[in-house]
Amino acid sequence: LTHIGAKFMFVAGMFVSGCVTILFGMLDKVPSGSIFIGLCFLVRAMDAVGFAAAMTASFSILAKAFPNNIATVLGSLEVFTGLGLVLGPPLGGFLYQSFGYEVPFITLGCIVLVLVPVNMCILPKYDSVPSKDSFWKLVLLPKVLLLCFTIFSISACLGFLDPTMSLFILKKFKLPAGYVGLVFLGLALSYSLSSPLLGLLSDKLPYLRKWLLATGGLMTALCFFLLGPAPVLHIESQLWMFVLVLVLVGFSLGMCAIPVFPEILQCAYENGFEEGLSLLGLVSGLFSAMWSLGAFAGPTLGGFLNEKLGFEWASAIQGGWALLSGLATGIFYITEAKRRRSSLQNPPDNNEQTHLVGSET
Repeated sequence: LTHIGAKFMFVAGMFVSGCVTILFGMLDKVPSGSIFIGLCFLVRAMDAVGFAAAMTASFSILAKAFPNNIATVLGSLEVFTGLGLVLGPPLGGFLYQSFGYEVPFITLGCIVLVLVPVNMCILPKYDSVPSKDSFWKLVLLPKVLLLCFTIFSISACLGFLDPTMSLFILKKFKLPAGYVGLVFLGLALSYSLSSPLLGLLSDKLPYLRKWLLATGGLMTALCFFLLGPAPVLHIESQLWMFVLVLVLVGFSLGMCAIPVFPEILQCAYENGFEEGLSLLGLVSGLFSAMWSLGAFAGPTLGGFLNEKLGFEWASAIQGGWALLSGLATGIFYITEAKRRRSSLQNPPDNNEQTHLVGSET
């Protein structure tokens, strides 16, 4: 990102993603068999590269443009992520039913390509100097490792719902297929509407971030335990309860997702990383990587558990990721607060300070 520029990476990522989205809509004309499967993997892999480039660059541009309000801006933009989640399935389904397989992909790809020249004109160009700080130096910080696990856990929980929830709704509540998308509205709307408020809280009251992260993880775990609900509770699943829990899931995921980015940045600054676009690129890439890893592990493990144990148990087990991250985050921050309090109450004497300075040198 620092070598080719954030703006170029963002625009190039959008261009690649738009082109391969259109190509994916053409794959029904490819002969079936190994050629078709191979091209499907190739096109989707290229789409992932374009998406990763655009997302990594966008986070960096936003953090550079709004350095004092990162969480607020990210939270506000999550409104549009929620709109995409809400509008994507019904619009795609309408285009598919009305015009066939190719039209949804061609339409979406063309919209993305139209936005490429728009962003070329609107986005400012940021000059950046490559930093000497390494990616592994950032990743191996204990606090950053913990925050990476938080990103992974919430992404895995969200990804788990993609292949499993619609099947459970159709089977359990006997809803028509067209109404399944409406059930998803509860999660998408609560996440998108709460994100700006959570971002504002995270920026205005930075000390709240740790409590948002810990509470959000524990609340997500509880919601996934109730989503089925777990058989040990002996509660009959009802549609109103299912939708209510989804609303709470959307809010709790926002509590974890919004404060993570500024918290990783703050940790990097505290450990001597140079402020600038280079660091923003490192943090953005790390966030995207952990999110994508969770988005792979969640549906894969969740689909396996759903097939073997059923949605009720699979959901409860999947919530274990969030439970572990919530507990680990809470323990870490409590331990860190005790250590700081102890160091303030018992400051080292001059000899100890001299020894510490010599050790650091």
